[in-house]
Amino acid sequence: MEEGDRLGRVKLLLAGYLLYTLVYLGFAFVQAAWQVWVLFALYGLHLGMSQGVLLALVADKVPAALRGTAFGFLNLAVGIALLPASILAGELWHHFGSTSTFIISSIFALVAALLLVFNNSNHL
Repeated sequence: MEEGDRLGRVKLLLAGYLLYTLVYLGFAFVQAAWQVWVLFALYGLHLGMSQGVLLALVADKVPAALRGTAFGFLNLAVGIALLPASILAGELWHHFGSTSTFIISSIFALVAALLLVFNNSNHL
């Protein structure tokens, strides 16, 4: 049995988003090089907790005949969202410094987690 099956996929995705929130908040206030390494390891854990589970949730919700299309649209949406997100991050970094960039990213991750909770409250 996979971890996502024991916990529930939505809960595992939520935990991944919350971990992302904490990791990026940690990057905002990091003081030593070893802390950066710990945060990068936790970031990798976040990826492991969220990327595969997100794809599994898509597969659960979409009829088999449309899964390839659904995965394509998911990747399209992520790709389109990355451009403005990267521009915003660069502008924040340029005008307000790295701390603000990581704090705002952390807030966006928390909002994503809250949206996941409100849209899936019957699956938690």
